[in-house]
Amino acid sequence: MKKDIILKAENISKQYRLGQVGTGTLIHDLNRWWHQVRGKENPYLKIGDTNDRSTKGNSDYVWALQDINFEVESGEVLGIIGKNGAGKSTLLKILSKVTAPTTGSIKSRGRIASLLEVGTGFNGEMTGRENVFLNGAILGMTKKEITSKLDEIIEFSGCERYIDTPVKRYSSGMTVRLAFAVAAFLEPEILVIDEVLAVGDAEFQKKAIGKMQDISREGGRTVLFVSHNMAAVKSLCTRGIVLENGTIKFNGDIDQALDVYLSNDNDTEHSIVFDENTKREGSRNLEFVSLEIRNQNNKLSQEFSIGDDLNIKFKLKNNSNESRSEVAIQIKSSDEMPIFHIMARDSNYELKHTYNEEEYNVVLKDLRLFPGFYNITLISANTTGHEIYDNIENALSFQVVDGGKYTIRSLPRSVGLMFLNPEWQKTNS
Repeated sequence: MKKDIILKAENISKQYRLGQVGTGTLIHDLNRWWHQVRGKENPYLKIGDTNDRSTKGNSDYVWALQDINFEVESGEVLGIIGKNGAGKSTLLKILSKVTAPTTGSIKSRGRIASLLEVGTGFNGEMTGRENVFLNGAILGMTKKEITSKLDEIIEFSGCERYIDTPVKRYSSGMTVRLAFAVAAFLEPEILVIDEVLAVGDAEFQKKAIGKMQDISREGGRTVLFVSHNMAAVKSLCTRGIVLENGTIKFNGDIDQALDVYLSNDNDTEHSIVFDENTKREGSRNLEFVSLEIRNQNNKLSQEFSIGDDLNIKFKLKNNSNESRSEVAIQIKSSDEMPIFHIMARDSNYELKHTYNEEEYNVVLKDLRLFPGFYNITLISANTTGHEIYDNIENALSFQVVDGGKYTIRSLPRSVGLMFLNPEWQKTNS
């Protein structure tokens, strides 16, 4: 079947000059012109550093994006994810034609509506109603078309009481509500959204994600979505692109894209010693010294299969002669969804302290988590739980890689979190 490509990016690169307004000095601009009239390549395309914020760099030029190539089909919801500074917003600005690429080209069919930041395209002196008509006109809608959608836009935004008030008096949440409603209801063929939903409250975020699902599934329109909310990306997107230092690291299935992205942030080591640089909260009366994860053969590992035993070993240091305490271990998915929370008391185990440093082992038998990355959080508290001694979020991560002894079938994360294999029987003879 022939693909219905609505947006295509070919060899997109974007270069910036650090510390300057524009692309460079007058001499550089003249040099570019002189090479152009002689039919030669821009000389500054051969210089410049990769967009890596962790290194100092040796050039005044930096490539925010380099050699970006991808296609988007009509009706597809594409998630673009990556760390801060990876080039996501720059890419969306180029796709929205807010800025031009240094090299490459964008080919698209139909109207593109963009929400790149709160209040994009809004005039603060004009009322909400006037801005709806202004944005509709920018999108190429007729006044009649806008009027037919006006009531739906106002109702969805929840700004009916303030719709005839100048937008400059709106809160950021109200502004993004109205902006999203305009972009969603005026039916552009391509909707581009860059993190702006994070400004809205939880109710509006849920409402907006539902609307985006509706317009892609029922309306057949295309959505490009950038967010650091991995749960929203997972629920909304069908495919994902992972950007790293201005280049595409992965382009494919959204679950695999999330694993690639989150594996960069997760500490995939099997052991760690906590120090003064460890991010933690609590009084430190009792503090965690170290943590390691082992398999059923007591070997250090961070890769497991369904059905394996997971051994969580940790050391506690007693700084205040506490005689008893409580320890909790929380397991969360890579998109921060809590899976389970275990406490010593649940197993009728009491932590009694007799030494300055003590080591404990917690065995999770017959691990039933679907393939993916999971994080371990450690919490130490008094026996009532009213005083937190130590709390270390996402101390270590581990990965479930396959079905192990239970199944050889492919188990994508999208179908669930917990693997079960109950007894099956036919009840009629």
